[in-house]
Amino acid sequence: MREKTGIATSAVIVIVIVIVAVIAGAVLMLGQPTPTTTTTPTTTSPTTTSPTTTTQPVKNPDTLIYATIGEQETLDPAWAYDTASSEVIMSVYETLISFDGTHTDKFVPKLATEVPTVANGGISADGLTYRFKIRSGVKFHNGDDLTPEDVEYSFERAMVQNRDGGPVWMLLEPLIGIEAAYEPLTFEQIDKAVEVEGDYVVFHLAQPYPPFLAILAQSWSSIVDKEWCIEQGDWPGTAETWENYRNPETPPLQEVMNGTGPFKLDRWEHGVQTVLTRNDQYWGGPAKLKNVVIQVVPEWTTRKLMFLAGDADIVDVPRPNIKELEGVEGIRVTKDLPTLAVDAMFFTMNIDPNSEWIGSGQLDGNGIPPDFFADKNVRLAFAYSFDYEAFLRDVYQGEAIQPASPVIEGLSYQNPAQEKYHLDLAKAEQYFKAAFGGQVWEKGFKMTILYNTGNEPRRIAAEILKKNIESLNPKFSIEVAARDWGTYLKEMVASKLTLYIIGWLADYPDPHNFVQPFMHSAGAFSAWQGYSNPTVDDLIMQGISEIDPAKRQQIYYQLQQIYHDDVPSVPIDQALGRHYERDWVHGWIYNPIWPGEPALCDPYLMWKG
Repeated sequence: MREKTGIATSAVIVIVIVIVAVIAGAVLMLGQPTPTTTTTPTTTSPTTTSPTTTTQPVKNPDTLIYATIGEQETLDPAWAYDTASSEVIMSVYETLISFDGTHTDKFVPKLATEVPTVANGGISADGLTYRFKIRSGVKFHNGDDLTPEDVEYSFERAMVQNRDGGPVWMLLEPLIGIEAAYEPLTFEQIDKAVEVEGDYVVFHLAQPYPPFLAILAQSWSSIVDKEWCIEQGDWPGTAETWENYRNPETPPLQEVMNGTGPFKLDRWEHGVQTVLTRNDQYWGGPAKLKNVVIQVVPEWTTRKLMFLAGDADIVDVPRPNIKELEGVEGIRVTKDLPTLAVDAMFFTMNIDPNSEWIGSGQLDGNGIPPDFFADKNVRLAFAYSFDYEAFLRDVYQGEAIQPASPVIEGLSYQNPAQEKYHLDLAKAEQYFKAAFGGQVWEKGFKMTILYNTGNEPRRIAAEILKKNIESLNPKFSIEVAARDWGTYLKEMVASKLTLYIIGWLADYPDPHNFVQPFMHSAGAFSAWQGYSNPTVDDLIMQGISEIDPAKRQQIYYQLQQIYHDDVPSVPIDQALGRHYERDWVHGWIYNPIWPGEPALCDPYLMWKG
């Protein structure tokens, strides 16, 4: 899942790898002879510091205010594939099952009455059928009753919509087939994948897929109101019309919400704030908080003043500024939290010719051609121009490591001996001189590197590249520019960005969830970069299908080496997380697989006082 702040850039996002991974848990429930995948905990233990309790009175005691650097891209669960969107969605909509507190290997029922297992008959012995009894007496925020037909519609609607670069590939792979998921779909495939049988909804898998339960616990598996969706102009649920609703430019649910969750959407003021209000008729009982407010405050100084004054309860703290809040009265800090997320710089190899970031659009000293990064020599030159050690030392103050590939620390089948890129300006010069048959060095270039507004570590990373590359040749010119989060994502998907820096948070803790978006030709990043390697695609499909752990390791080791050799992107950090809150905030928890900042991991459990 794409990260607005990134574990590495936000002091709020904290992911802890504390237990056996989702894959292992799902395998145990399936009872299949499939491989057990485990995360590897780091030796660092999280610590919480609570300076002297403030005498300052609690402000806005029934309202949780979170000051962050950017806002969501969408409110549509089937569209959202960024942390900012999902953190809102998971407070308003609900899924069939949910992660059990801080666990990633345990689930609790939500809109289903129980978690299916082989033992209780909810999962077939061959792992191909999952049955969920739907909870009765649940109402959507508009008063409509939840029905099994709503559940069926929710998943079929997601597969029908299946927008480019979205999260629905995680439903298509198990339900349609690992290979078939990337081929043109038919409505028959979608229709038979999810069925209603009385009070039950039944999923028919194309092959056993151990992470399936974890996928059902995430925001893209949220349950929507069929009748209400149709009233908004969404797919009417018919075979005759489904192709008219595929990959829309803007989904009908872009700015409206009607869930079953503990909070309701009050308003979304673009660029300012999103306000959620308590659902007093919530089937699980009303929340302790009356309101949750997510305020967009890109400037750190303003966020800091709000935090110290008690006008914000939780804030994003840029890593370079963490010492400013050390020992401050009334501020609770949790730090040294291991993460399952990575920041990387991505090269777009087929930039939109109309992009404003490529200057003249030609290799004439005043721009770059759209295929500038298609030349591997250019990518290698950039990879050797980044000062990884200085970045981790100065920006993260030693609270981060440099991954060698998307298969990061904490994932099974990570190769600890995999070679990493390092700062070597002599090599960078060598590759720049080789690029485009020597034309890059001779003519020079001009381009812009983008980062999302308010993300200081990503800005600093871009500035490091600019400084080092410009030092090699006076004909090299790089500008650094910021874009708000929503625009940043739209330009990324439209292949308008040149080189961009963004983070990835695990959807489930298995290497497939990292190599697929980073390396598959239809991946969430690689598709928009224009990176395609048929050998890689085949290996990725083999990796998720293979049941022999030794063979899986061989496949993922091979993929890590190809990633290094092809250099479609370059990981720059995997950081320990930090969380800052006022000491009057209570009930905050985090979970390694929850989307978005644990600031809003589950506001239903939180209160102030």
